[in-house]
Amino acid sequence: MAEEDKNYSKSLLGKTVVTKTGKRFGEVGNISFEVRTGELMQIILKNPTAYTEGMDLERDDNNQLLIPYSSVIAIGDFVVVSEEDIA
Repeated sequence: MAEEDKNYSKSLLGKTVVTKTGKRFGEVGNISFEVRTGELMQIILKNPTAYTEGMDLERDDNNQLLIPYSSVIAIGDFVVVSEEDIA
C-alpha cells in the first residue's frame, strides 16, 4: 500500500460516520486500538444520533457508543460503515 493510501487514525477524528444507505450515526470522537499490534479496534462515537442511540451497540466504560472498526467499508469525506456488520 502506498504511503498516500494509508489513513492515519488522527485524520479520522471528527469525520461523520454514516451507513452505506446514508443513515447518520454521529462523528468519530476517538479510536481504540490494540497497543501491541497497532490494529484499529473500535470507533468511539461523539454526538450520536437518535437512530444510533436506539441501536443495541456496545458501550465503553464512559457509556460512549462503540462501532467495530471491522465494519468500516470506506473512508473519504465520511466514514462509511456496514450496518449489517455492526449488530
